[in-house]
Amino acid sequence: MGNVNMTIGAIYLGGDRCDFSLWGPTLDQVTLEILTPQEQSYPLEQDDWGYWRASLDSIPPGTRYQYRLNGDRLRPDPMAHLQPEGVHGPSAVVDHGAFSWQDEAWRGIPLDESMIYELHIGTFTPAGTFEAAISRLRDLTALGITTIEIMPVSQFPGQRNWGYDGAYPFAVQNSYGGPDGLKTLVNAAHQAGLAVILDVVYNHFGPEGNYSRDFGPYFTEKYQTPWGGAINFDDAYSDGVRNFVIENALYWLREYHFDGLRLDAIHAIYDGGAKHILGELSDRLAEFNQTATYPRYLIAESDLNDVRIIRPRSEDGLGMDAQWSDDFHHSLHTLLTGEQQGYYEDFGSCQQLATAWQDSFVYQWTYSQHRKRFHGSDARDRPPAQFVICNQNHDQIGNRMLGERLSQLVSFEALKLAAAATLLNPGIPLLFMGEEYGEDSPFLYFIDHQDPDLVEAVRQGRKREFEAFHASGTPPDAASLDTLKTSTLKWHKREHDHHQVLLNFYQRLIELRKTKAALKPGDRQQIQTQYNNESRWFSVHQSRNNQKIWAIFNFSDSPIQSPPVPTQTHPTQTWTKTLDSSDSIWQGSGPTAPQTLKGSESIKIPPLTVVLYET
Repeated sequence: MGNVNMTIGAIYLGGDRCDFSLWGPTLDQVTLEILTPQEQSYPLEQDDWGYWRASLDSIPPGTRYQYRLNGDRLRPDPMAHLQPEGVHGPSAVVDHGAFSWQDEAWRGIPLDESMIYELHIGTFTPAGTFEAAISRLRDLTALGITTIEIMPVSQFPGQRNWGYDGAYPFAVQNSYGGPDGLKTLVNAAHQAGLAVILDVVYNHFGPEGNYSRDFGPYFTEKYQTPWGGAINFDDAYSDGVRNFVIENALYWLREYHFDGLRLDAIHAIYDGGAKHILGELSDRLAEFNQTATYPRYLIAESDLNDVRIIRPRSEDGLGMDAQWSDDFHHSLHTLLTGEQQGYYEDFGSCQQLATAWQDSFVYQWTYSQHRKRFHGSDARDRPPAQFVICNQNHDQIGNRMLGERLSQLVSFEALKLAAAATLLNPGIPLLFMGEEYGEDSPFLYFIDHQDPDLVEAVRQGRKREFEAFHASGTPPDAASLDTLKTSTLKWHKREHDHHQVLLNFYQRLIELRKTKAALKPGDRQQIQTQYNNESRWFSVHQSRNNQKIWAIFNFSDSPIQSPPVPTQTHPTQTWTKTLDSSDSIWQGSGPTAPQTLKGSESIKIPPLTVVLYET
């Protein structure tokens, strides 16, 4: 027997004909129970790979169905494309061919030109739907965003959730607008010139409404994740689980026209086999891209600092196109806030920010005090454009007890420093929704589980989580509707006062990044950093295509005398100031750095200020 690549789920073929395929290698009997438009039962036959199949007529789109297992348990389809009545109700047949796409001319956004905006559908707008999100796409393109990244939308329990409790990886959340709503959003984004990435979860299933254990060995006891038993990628019968995940990834690209996938927490995807599941997924994506009109890509979230994740398959890597770099966030966050709890104890110096800027990883098989072990690897042979960096994201905000955004923790001047450090960096910048105008509503953790025992378990679990950060008090109730409402963006703020100034500042930084060659992702050899931990300044000199930039960041509450321009610069070179966050246009205290300077002059920088020169 060779590799198994099976289409799965209820595949509508047109003309009210539908193929049903269900993986259940250890089941003795499976009956397909059609519930609408009239009740019928169909015994299924099992093939050599453990798939139960039937091809039926008189199955119109929207048909409700379930499976009866071993003549007893009645269960929804774990591969369902729609759960119209929620995670415990019957599944429904979807006609993906019925949607009228209008993005035939779309050719994607190269990863190294991406400006990513992470958003959560339920809190991005007051309505919390795919349709409502479309009304804000124009604001994102005006800002300069090229790509939106949507937090998970697979069917979860109830009406509100971050999305990481998805129980049906193929089904689109019904309360957001279901399959057609999501396709309409992607279609509109492409027409607006925006790429769309979907956040997907392959390290665990949600705790409520997922019945996959009843169908087969989806889990293994060989490993444990923070969310329970690990998904089975290398134990007995793992072929069906691997096929499930690979087919799911290709499904989003094929049926929903996504430009790429963000793979959640791959450090909790355990596979000790000779071919890691992510390597196999990378191979299958390469096959997909050979016949696609433009290439799709995979971005891994990982806290391993493991360069093998993004090494090409030809170099025995996993072949991911990019990965997140937490080290940049942690280095910047600690400089701005002074926080040292939990994993932040490993960070706090300008030297570390310089290393993150230059090398992407701070910990390169370096001893981590927080982990009490050596951590990370050297990634300097990979280009900066393979690393996604940010100063805020859903995890770093929402996993705080009170969900405080950076705008609630630091001054307005420090927010401008954070923006500049993120958007002038040679990595791929990611913004979290509302960051661009200093949204000061928190982003809290919220759920809508129907099981009261599970709700209480979540409450207690959240309390324990914050012990490492020595947080006192009680977290806001994750099950309360008010928690969701509190976390929803207040869009009107962007039009007033310092919020509007910060929005304009972000817009200017993105414009500079797009138009200045030296600010585009390039070669690490063209980056030179300087720093002073005691005086709390950091500077960077970058060059590309005969253009040079020099940026100086003062993280101190006092003025500093900057270092001179790096010595390799021609002594008669004239530098022109392009941006100064202390300028009155940015509600600053007033600039002290000259508009132009020559040679290796040193300049005075006000507290909490960034100055950018170019030549």
